[in-house]
Amino acid sequence: MNRKLRMGMVGGGTDAFIGAIHRLAALMDNQIELVCGCFSVNPKISKESGKLYFLPEERVYDTYQEMFEKEAQLPEGERMDFVSIVTPNFVHFDPAVMALDHGFNVVLDKPITFTLEEALKLKEKIDETGLTFALTHTYSGYPAVKQAKQMIAEGRFGKIRKVFVEYPQGWLSSKLEDTGNPQASWRTDPKKSGKAGCMGDIGTHAHHLAEYITGLKVTEICATLNVFVPNRLLDDDGAAFMRFDNGAQGVLMATQIAAGEENAIRIRVYGDKGGLDWEQMEPNSLKLKWTDKPMQIMRVGTSMDTAIAAHNTRTPGGHPEGYLEAFANIYRNFALTVSAKANGEEPTAEMLDFPGVEDGIRGMQFIDTVVSAGYNNEVKWVKFGDII
Repeated sequence: MNRKLRMGMVGGGTDAFIGAIHRLAALMDNQIELVCGCFSVNPKISKESGKLYFLPEERVYDTYQEMFEKEAQLPEGERMDFVSIVTPNFVHFDPAVMALDHGFNVVLDKPITFTLEEALKLKEKIDETGLTFALTHTYSGYPAVKQAKQMIAEGRFGKIRKVFVEYPQGWLSSKLEDTGNPQASWRTDPKKSGKAGCMGDIGTHAHHLAEYITGLKVTEICATLNVFVPNRLLDDDGAAFMRFDNGAQGVLMATQIAAGEENAIRIRVYGDKGGLDWEQMEPNSLKLKWTDKPMQIMRVGTSMDTAIAAHNTRTPGGHPEGYLEAFANIYRNFALTVSAKANGEEPTAEMLDFPGVEDGIRGMQFIDTVVSAGYNNEVKWVKFGDII
């Protein structure tokens, strides 16, 4: 196969937030083209969105069920190869399973599903079909993050002892959901978001980044969850102590009521030989701290020395590799993997470096565990993943 992959989309209409980000990221490397979609539960908005995206009218559908059924009936040279699902959490599982049942690969926005039970069932379906699945944990796509991951894997910092990861936002400092803001409305609604608010939305990003960079797994959590804005239905703030499978310990903080903060995700990791510090709002810099020499700053495009960082770097030094590029790295690596499989080739380690269903299950286990620990004043530590 020597062509672009054909992408369909569920959600992401003109009235949505994250859909435009997904489309920009997917199209960035000229590996993918958008060919069809059901862009809204409102057929009118879906049709209007499709027109703005320059799609043929017959490839813009009223429901995702109609899209999967009709796309599967098209000749192999026309139908979509995969679907990108960019809907609220409660509309993740059903379209993902239906897409797989109709032979389509899947890219899904995080968290993977509404519940852990759904995530486990989705894994069964992925294993059954053998199709390729990607989850858009965006922050794992940054070149500096990949450099950090490889350096830790090579043992350059020694045995990892301590992990600090934080994600402060301030956009929900007031009861924005009462103003008609669609993003605030569904993210604070347990019927649409799930059992966690802030921790489900951005705490999962912090947890995934900690496990992705260190290569370690959380085994126990001690947490507190808070609702600072009166009458809000889900947590808007929280913190957790974490124990990892190598004996390391960590601290995770996520909040959406840190007034004035934007998307200030940051991670610090320390071993017995040194440590690292990375901030998403200064994405091209990776600070390295050593026990026996001065602090070093590695820069994307100039001083990073791993193949995985180079594979995910597009621009010369001094040109920031930002959020869109990190998002695009997930789509590109997914596309390269799907194409390699279609050609009977073995995908490389660099191609396969994108979050998948196991990451999604870990995310849902994190939500269940942190909620169980966060509202329990009787039990200090809750074992990770025991809540099923």
